[in-house]
Amino acid sequence: MSINKVMLTGNLTRDPDLRSTAGGMPVLGFGIAVNERHKNNSTGEWEDHPNFIDCTMFGARAQSVSRFLSKGSKVAIEGKLRWSQWERDGQKRSKIEVIIDEIEFMSRNNQPESEEAPVVDASIYDTNIPF
Repeated sequence: MSINKVMLTGNLTRDPDLRSTAGGMPVLGFGIAVNERHKNNSTGEWEDHPNFIDCTMFGARAQSVSRFLSKGSKVAIEGKLRWSQWERDGQKRSKIEVIIDEIEFMSRNNQPESEEAPVVDASIYDTNIPF
């Protein structure tokens, strides 16, 4: 048995990109920065080292969520890792991304009209659709 589950909090590194598959399913893509703290042995100071993570969300909720996100928004996400590879201009490329099952808005500026930040369950959508 294996488990593929990841939970992260971070800030969007760019505005989200909403597009559609050939079949018309909305696909939302964005990146988040997740900081790792390390103590600098030379200075004794704590330093943040960002990790940049690509994130993808599928389905009708992706379209709804896109209205509340922008560069700098803080989010908590839960999902699974997916590795993909392709060839461009004769070079093999690959990446690991998080396929989002749930997202929670953590910034005040990206919350819907109600005061509570909603948790969006995207697990009902099939994320294995090629696009």
